[in-house]
Order: sequence, then structure tokens, then C-alpha cells
Amino acid sequence: MYSSNSPQTEEDVKHLYITPAIERGWAAEHIRMEARITDGRFNLRGNLVARERPKKADYLLCPNGGAPMAVVEAKDASHGVSYGLQQAKTYAEMMDLRFAYSSNGHGFTEYDFFTGVERNLSMDEFPSEQELVARLLREGHFSDEELRVRAAPAYTSATTNTPRYYQQVAIDRVLSAVARGQRRLLLVMATGTGKTFTAFQIVWRLRQAGLARKILYLADRNILVDQSIAQDFSPLKDVIHKVNFAKDDRKTLTAYEVFFSLYQQMVGDGDDGSEEHFRTLFDPAFFDLVIVDECHRGSAKEESRWRRVLDYFSGAVQLGMTATPKETKYVSNIDYFGDPVYTYSLRQGIEDGFLAPFRVVNVHMDISDGWRPTKGQRDFYGKEIPDRIYNNTDYDYTIVLEDRIRAVAHEITEFLKRSGGRLQKTIVFCASEEAAERMRQALVRENADLMKEHADYIVRITGGDDFGKSKLAYFISVSEPYPTIATTSELLSTGVDAKMTKVIALDKNIVSMTQFKQIIGRGTRVREQDGKTHFTILDFRGVTRLFADPEWDGPALQDPDFSHAEPVSEPNDVPPAGGDEGGDEPGGDTVRESPYRPFVTRDGCAVQVLGKTIAIYDTDGKLLRQENIIDYTRENVRGDYGDLAQFIRTWTASAKKRAIADALREHGIDLDALKRDMGMAEVDDFDFLCHVAYDQKPLTRRERAEGVQKTDFLHRYSGAARAVLETLLVTYQNLGIKEIENPSVLKLSDFQHFGTIPKIIKLFGGKAAFQSALRALEDELYKIG
Repeated sequence: MYSSNSPQTEEDVKHLYITPAIERGWAAEHIRMEARITDGRFNLRGNLVARERPKKADYLLCPNGGAPMAVVEAKDASHGVSYGLQQAKTYAEMMDLRFAYSSNGHGFTEYDFFTGVERNLSMDEFPSEQELVARLLREGHFSDEELRVRAAPAYTSATTNTPRYYQQVAIDRVLSAVARGQRRLLLVMATGTGKTFTAFQIVWRLRQAGLARKILYLADRNILVDQSIAQDFSPLKDVIHKVNFAKDDRKTLTAYEVFFSLYQQMVGDGDDGSEEHFRTLFDPAFFDLVIVDECHRGSAKEESRWRRVLDYFSGAVQLGMTATPKETKYVSNIDYFGDPVYTYSLRQGIEDGFLAPFRVVNVHMDISDGWRPTKGQRDFYGKEIPDRIYNNTDYDYTIVLEDRIRAVAHEITEFLKRSGGRLQKTIVFCASEEAAERMRQALVRENADLMKEHADYIVRITGGDDFGKSKLAYFISVSEPYPTIATTSELLSTGVDAKMTKVIALDKNIVSMTQFKQIIGRGTRVREQDGKTHFTILDFRGVTRLFADPEWDGPALQDPDFSHAEPVSEPNDVPPAGGDEGGDEPGGDTVRESPYRPFVTRDGCAVQVLGKTIAIYDTDGKLLRQENIIDYTRENVRGDYGDLAQFIRTWTASAKKRAIADALREHGIDLDALKRDMGMAEVDDFDFLCHVAYDQKPLTRRERAEGVQKTDFLHRYSGAARAVLETLLVTYQNLGIKEIENPSVLKLSDFQHFGTIPKIIKLFGGKAAFQSALRALEDELYKIG
């Protein structure tokens, strides 16, 4: 080998020693090097978003080119042989691997997750592919059939990503369970983590392994079916068929192998003849695998239409998929499917950087904690309003306050203006279809300028609105900017893949954790290449209190009081009067309204926003901090520079003023963006920071530039040199101090008539003299005020 004083790097050790040792027993195509595991979490600090470094494994060992079985972490020789073992074990646990190894080029340390034994090996003793597989068989942890199925290759193409690590784990666990003869399986994966892609890979590999030929994919909405067929399942388009009970017959169906259907179309209501027709099309043994998408929607209910389909195809393997398994006293996914074979939570998705983190803006109104009508006050219809205290559980349910709707619409609009523009895809969740229409109208009034340019800027998308539903595909499109704002009640709460949603406004009461998780999931998709790295929740009802609930990101556990005797409805999910639970499609919107609903005009109750708090939560739903970007900036400026006098001294002494802006960026503060958000883009950086941190009156750049012109500073120079400084002063006024410090400033068109940069510098007598003149100009600027 080499001495411990060798200058060889970790890459040298891998190339010279570790890779050759592994390749003695493994085919090169079965070794994945520098395998990316995670994307790196997005951190929300200040008004900037920064990614952490992704996790990468030095080596992943994949028997027969299939699923990984072992991970090897390399270190240079200045570390001990076992130094990287904990890192390897962490990666192995994440990826469900059986063996973890560490090496520094002197030897290997092995950890066997089955036996718990850790042992040291020489470089020549690293186990071959055949030896590791034989150990799995010998120890009884895998059967021949499991290893055969797990070796079936995933689908890959030039346009298809390889499965992420957690998708790989989910796929392999399902395949192993099927190979072991398990007939009912539950897969729990957070919204936005690719359940449909995972299902496709499961189908592909089971077909490759010969364990499933006829597959039925059940969903509860046409859009879910159509999205799945057109996107993730497109490689199987030649064998896919969307069931059409009006046209299909047995002969037609024999030509296909992968079927998609809405469950409600397959069995109907039980008394319309549809179920009998479905039985004439399909024998009970027709399907080998039935996949139930969004199975939390009641697939385990004894009387549900889901269950009738599952009971009929009882001989098939049945896989339930959901982000939010339903576990109550009356409904249990676990009771039907069993414990999840794998769970990938929202917390894990955010930690790994595959899901977007979020800020919560809690908006507090003067009536949030209660509004009482004055004696004899009448509603919109002239009826006297019952005298009692109304609060957030009443508004839009038992009483409609026109000015409250206006205030919510105004706050949403102002937030979009301040936080990145009004073309951010936004979903506003309202109490009912009628409430969604009222909110749409209020938002239209707030955004008349954009509505004039784009009639579909704001659209109601609900189960009972055919026009709105026709716009759904455009709303969820990554490339289509309009509709931009969608008001809804239930239709967009689950299953709809709205990748570019950046704002979720909550203006409805939510008591169901399942529904809450589904709604939050609308914003968790990451589209970094399109500028989507995080999202914001605007909470007008205090709904985000549910983050404090232990259920927020806990494991799926069956309710100890679960009973097969089911009531007509579930108490936990019944909304207040006028709420919604259904619609023309499952998960759609209701058109029900409470029989008495006073509508109070703005003259009857003026509503104001008292204030806002910004909350940052960790991935367990725990409150990290209440954040106000101005307070955050003030704390960091004072923490770095002390009092006002010290800040001024530091600013004056700084050779480059941008250094202070760069230092703030390290704290997560984008100074230019913050100035824009506060409507102070024309204010000088120095004045802005003095205003925010030390409550000083700010000056605009124009005011400072005009102040310099009133002094004799420019008279110290003559001719072209003075003209250059005057042009620099105009540039400062338009662009700021950081720009005139940039050497490239002399390349701007305003300076071209002075000649080349060397010629301009020569006007001052050389580079040192030019820099001295520029520094003198800066000093003069900050003497003003």
C-alpha cells in the first residue's frame, strides 16, 4: 500500500485501490459510482432560498444490474478504515440495503444489517457479487423468487428518470412482497413524491418478471386517469386501455393488458345495472394486479364502491396507494391492506430536497376572534341577523361578510405583488362553491388591470363549474401562465398535479388531518428549473394550528377503537353547515348551502387586517421561529455592525460597499429584493439599512446625487474626466452604489463616447488616480444627510 503520510486524495484512493478491489468480484456495469441519493434540502433563511449539498454514495453495488444491495464509502488514508462506516450505514438504511462498507484503501469494514455483525476485511477479501447473493439465500432473508423478481430491470429511456432512492425502495418492497405471496399491500408516499411513476415501475417490473400480465389501475377522477396514461404510463401505451362501458365488449378487451378505470363507473351505484355490465366484461380472475390510487378516499369502507371492485377481484394482488392513509374509528386502510410496506413522508421529502419547504403567513383580522351584529342589524336580504358571536367557523358557512371577502382578496393580491409577482400560480381554498365564486369576484375587482389583459387570470375551478373544469389542464400546466389564480373548495385538494403552485390561501375551516395534508401537498412539488423551490401558505382561518397536531407527520397507525360497524358519515370529516363533502366527481365540490345564510354588506361590517406573522416550521411540523424579514434584517445588521455610529464607520471604511450586501446575503438576505418588496427600490443601500436597523429617515439615490451636484466636488475635475464622473453619478442614481463599483460599469453605452476603458482611465492619469476619484465620489455621496 502506501504510508499514512501519502498525499493521495480520496479520489486517488478510490481509483488506485478501492475500485480495483471491488471489480475483482463485480461486473463493472453492476457498480454505480458517485450515485446521487438526495437532491439537498432547500433552506429558507431571510428572503433567500439556498440548497444544501446532495447526498452521494461513493459506490452502490447492484447484483445483476438490478436493485442495490450494498453501499461502500471511501475515505483517504489519513482516516481509519472504519471512519466512513456510519455514513455508509446511514445511506444503507435510507436505501433499504443489506450491507454497508467503509474503506481507506488499507482494508474494508463491513456491517451486515441482518446479523448486526461488524467485521474488518483485507483489500483482497471484499465479497464478490455471487458471495453476497449466496449469503442472502443462505441466511434465509431472500428466496430465489424474490431475488429473481428484484433483478428485473427498471424502465429507462432518454426521457425517463431512473427511480429516486425512496421510489426504488418502494418498488423493491412491493416486488418482494408479491414474490412472497402477499396479496394486499399498502404504499404510503407523500404528495409530490411520484406515486404514479412508482406504480408504473412496479407494473413494468412485475410484467418483466412474469408475475402480472393483466393490470387494473383504479382512480376516482378522470384527470388522474388521463394524467397517468399520458405521462408516467406512456411507455405502455400500446397495451393500455381506458375502460369504456358504453362501447367495450369482451372481445375488445382481450387485446389489452393494462386497464384504467374510474371506480364509480365500474360499479355505479349498485342499482343502475352498471355493476352487472362490469361483471359481464370481466371474470373475477381477469386481473393479476389491481392498483387503487388515492385509496384513503374510503376504499376500505365495507359498503363502498371501491370495496365492491376489490371483493370481486379478490384473487388479484391489490395495491393501495395514498399520501394520507385514513385511520379513524370507522374507516381503516390498514385493516384492509395491512401495515404499509413502505412509507415516505412529507418530512423526509423536504429533508431530502425532493419536496418544497414552506412559509406560513398567518393573517389576523379584527373579526377573527368574534363579531357581533349591532341591535336590529339586517342582512343583505333585509332580515334581522341573529344576535350572537360569529367567528372563523361561521364566515361563509352561516354568515357572509362582504367586506371580509374583500379584505382576504386584497391581502392575497398584495402578497403576490410583494413576494415575486402576480403570475405566481395560486390556489384559494374556500368554504363552498358559492364562496369560491364570491372570492373569484372579489379577486377580479382587486386585479382589474390583469383581468383586462387576460380574461382567464382568475378562474373558479370547482366540481360544479364546467367552464372552470375546462381550464384545469391550463392551470396545472407548467408552461401556461393562465389561469394564474384558481378559487376552489375541494376539487383541487387532492390528486391534481399542479407543479407550479407557489401560494396556497386557506379561507375555509379544516378539521380533517387527511384533508389538510392533501391541501398542503398541492404546493410541495419542486420545479427548480422553472423557479419553484418553495411555497407560501396564507392562512386566514388559523388552520395551520394543525401543524401542532401529533398526527401531522406521524406514522400511519390503526385507531385502537376501529370497528367494522360504520356510521353513515365520519364525525371527523363532517364540515360545518354549508361545507362540502362531495360533488359531481368524488373529491369535487358541493353545491349545498345552509338554509339560512345572512349576507352582510360592507356597510354592515367593515373588516381590517390587524397584522401578519410569518412562521417557519421544521419537517416535523414543529415551529422553528416566527419570522419577520424586517426584524430578521435588523437583528443581523445590528449583530454584525453594532450601533449606528459603528455601522457608519464600517460603511465609510469599506473599499467596496457591495461587501456589506454580500455579507447580508450570507445570512439569507437579498437586499435588492427586500427593497423592492418594501417599495423602496429607489432608496440607497446605506439609507435603507439605516432605516431598517436604526430607524433613520431614508434618502433616495436621486436625493444623494443632487446633493453632490450642489457641492464643489465636480469642479475639482475638468474636461472629459469631469464628464465621466457626472456620468457615473447618473449611473449611481439609476442603478445604485454596487454598480458604479463594478469595473464593467465603463462598458455601459453611456460611456462609449469616451472611448475604451484604458482611454477613460488615462483621462484621470492612470488606474490608481481613477480609483481615487471614484472613492472620492463615494465619500462625497455619503456626506449628504
